[in-house]
Amino acid sequence: MIPITDPKRQFAALEADVLKKMKNVLEKGNFISGENVTELETVIADRLGVKEAIAVANGTDALVLTLHAYGIGPGDEVITTPFSFFATAEAISRVGATPVFADIDQITFTLDPIKVSERISKRTKAILPVHLFGQSADMQELNNLAKQHDLHVIEDACQAFGAFYQGREVGSLGDAACFSFFPTKNLSTIGDGGMVTTSDTAVAKRIRELKTHGSNRKYYHNEIGYNSRLDEIHAAILLCCLQHIDDWNEKRREWAVRYQQRLQTLTCIKLPITKADRQHVYHLYAIDTDKRDSLIEHLTSRKIQTGIYYPQCIHLQKAYEHLSYREGDFPKAEKLSRRLLALPLFPFMTETEQDNVIAALEEFQVMHSC
Repeated sequence: MIPITDPKRQFAALEADVLKKMKNVLEKGNFISGENVTELETVIADRLGVKEAIAVANGTDALVLTLHAYGIGPGDEVITTPFSFFATAEAISRVGATPVFADIDQITFTLDPIKVSERISKRTKAILPVHLFGQSADMQELNNLAKQHDLHVIEDACQAFGAFYQGREVGSLGDAACFSFFPTKNLSTIGDGGMVTTSDTAVAKRIRELKTHGSNRKYYHNEIGYNSRLDEIHAAILLCCLQHIDDWNEKRREWAVRYQQRLQTLTCIKLPITKADRQHVYHLYAIDTDKRDSLIEHLTSRKIQTGIYYPQCIHLQKAYEHLSYREGDFPKAEKLSRRLLALPLFPFMTETEQDNVIAALEEFQVMHSC
């Protein structure tokens, strides 16, 4: 089976360096919040040009901690997308606030600023755009809206490490940003991990306290907090990966260009589009088709793995029945949930594997005369 992604190959390429780093951690015996975590925070903050980077246990915690640190809670609303992984909205609910959804741009699959403007109320405290599949949301327009209404902008950059918008890297475009280092992400470790980036030093200070049980001094607690720390071994692995992330992202773009060149004549699928002011990092390469089920069956029969991201929009999830959203509320997001299909694309895939995917798609085109 040609996988949709394969972190095993990525880490196999780094095995010697990773094992050396892990051995060093084991020898020093400082497994939590040590020198590797500090170095990782410094390197990422410097890379993004922000004042602070705070390592946490995972991407969901990064979102929850950031919302909490900005004082967002019961009675507040946060506008976000219905077309994302559930954690985006879940984090808003976890701090007691209400997610308010707005429809998306059909080209980038990210929040439509016009639709966001229609959802702003007196209770709105923040906008939470998602840089979905590795392409930035329209941050200039969203930031303009936020400025007009005195709102915070918190980037969900969990799928987009290394992506750019108008020459600036995601993670530096809002008041704060949240990253995930889950094993299948572009920048990843062999477990969970996350990061918050911001130039708001007061918020950074509060996140550092919140993530360690509301404490800034051992055994003294200023508020009820969380236990959300990045392990030294994961930080060490991420430092290894950081040395290669730009090459890996460039390889993803090369595979994406090759798909674009070879598949552009097929009429049974629509290929993803990157807007001119953005640099995509293709966490996922998602095509649009009205024949998704039959295409999945065909590709599976040719030993090609695919993925549906996401089969049900967040506003229609059972967990949000109490918000009384209905099918048809966000037609663009709902349409894409029925049509999008991710193809294999990752830095260490081979040309032969991609050729096989392309050949299978061409075969499907002929079979269905579309």
